[in-house]
Amino acid sequence: MKVATVLFENNSFTRELNDDNLDFGDSELVLGFGSRDLLSDEKVFNHLKNKFPASQLILCSSAGEIYENEVLDNTISLTAIKFSSTVIKTDEVDIAAFENSFQAGSSLVEKFDQDNLKMLLVFSDGGKVNGSELVNGMNAAKKEVVLIVGGLAGDAARFEKTVVGLNETPVQGKIIAIGFYGKKLLVSHGSLGGWETFGLERIVTKSKSNVLYEIDGKNVLDLYKNYLGKYAEELPGSALLFPLSIKIDEVDEPIVRTILSVDETNQTMTFAGDVPVGSKVRFMKANFDRLIDAASGAASFCLEVNSFNPKLALLISCVGRKLILGSRIDEEVEAVSDVFGDKAIISGFYSYGEISPLKPFGECILHNQTMTITCINEID
Repeated sequence: MKVATVLFENNSFTRELNDDNLDFGDSELVLGFGSRDLLSDEKVFNHLKNKFPASQLILCSSAGEIYENEVLDNTISLTAIKFSSTVIKTDEVDIAAFENSFQAGSSLVEKFDQDNLKMLLVFSDGGKVNGSELVNGMNAAKKEVVLIVGGLAGDAARFEKTVVGLNETPVQGKIIAIGFYGKKLLVSHGSLGGWETFGLERIVTKSKSNVLYEIDGKNVLDLYKNYLGKYAEELPGSALLFPLSIKIDEVDEPIVRTILSVDETNQTMTFAGDVPVGSKVRFMKANFDRLIDAASGAASFCLEVNSFNPKLALLISCVGRKLILGSRIDEEVEAVSDVFGDKAIISGFYSYGEISPLKPFGECILHNQTMTITCINEID
């Protein structure tokens, strides 16, 4: 297995890491994460296709690109891969062709022969697709042995529209999957948030999909503002500092939900994922050091799940973490690199939602405000 990374910025390829001497004309798979404006430009797509003419080219807009140990903006971070024996298959669906995201997720998985399928890597539109429904649909259609990981496309901090593309200029509404087949392929995963919970555990008593109305029979916005104290005056921006911990009956561990918006008129809060009635919730707050420690912990979890030295570590973290950590954002990438060592290629992006199991090789879950990592290598 050979891996190389290339950075595209200012209308040219400016940096390259290629210790394996990979022939870019011979690479099989290229993952590109970058700004929506760049990826939507047909001239830029032609640049990329000319660079990697034989590759399956998957492009996904981001809220920040990870290149080596840096987090960048207004670039395209490209990872090129040539496998020794692993076979890949790519396919896609368009959310517009389905009644809901559950059906889209199921249909996408059903496009793949699951015999000898080890992993599905999924990149989805981050605005038009309900991430919770998407993962539920994929879980319903997959076999137990198939690992599903990935993320929802981002759009910096604009939240206007996201784009994804398979061998074409990226557009809205697409959901793309790469299937990895082969007995010599090694994969592992890890996911941690690092947020601190505070206050009492409460029960969701009224919600619809990702819109929350009441907790413990009380108006959620009033309750939330009471917890925020002085930060309530800074809503909705301050909401990124105080996500929600949610525990759903069928999921053993709590997951994090980002607050997307507050509706003062209807007194509701909208989250980047479903918040079902009956789920148990607690408010959370940011601690910079714990967020960075969690990135390191997610990397360590990868090594516990499947003990091998990764050739490629694909990091998908949340736009909320990037906005909160600010100038310290590189530290969480560096923390991952410290765990894996200098032989692992680090790549990835900041997203509007992360897809990864909580349990080792379990069902995938939609995460928010979380660092998720997927590790890949091949047995020689």
